[in-house]
Amino acid sequence: MITTRLATPDDFETVTRLLAELGRTPLDEGNEEQFRSIYRTQIEDPSCCHLVAELDGTVVGFCSLHFRDRLNRALPESWIPDLIVDPAVRRRGVGRALFQEAVRRSREAGCSELDLESGAHRWGAHQLYRSAGMAEGLAFVLRL
Repeated sequence: MITTRLATPDDFETVTRLLAELGRTPLDEGNEEQFRSIYRTQIEDPSCCHLVAELDGTVVGFCSLHFRDRLNRALPESWIPDLIVDPAVRRRGVGRALFQEAVRRSREAGCSELDLESGAHRWGAHQLYRSAGMAEGLAFVLRL
């Protein structure tokens, strides 16, 4: 059975391992303190809502959900910069469960829209987002 819940400090190692699947910097002795501090700050920040998905009691997915105000919008928007499922359990509804929980929490927060970032090579994830009613947009990135 798939369940979703808010991430806790105890989920840190699993979350960072999942983020490495997205190409994020892997956790090591040189960055652990910094990454742990950022993680702790974000899970306590009311403008962030980090979610995990459990399959039979094991964390197998992560969704980073942020709420933000825009200067030209009357209502806040939500943003998912990271949504990742362990490759061993993909296509079993974990990503959909995380996404649906993010949508529910976005609506609950009064957001007018939900934006999501996804790498161009993540075709399987894109199928999920399209099937959930998301419209494809265009984004530009400048790495600094």
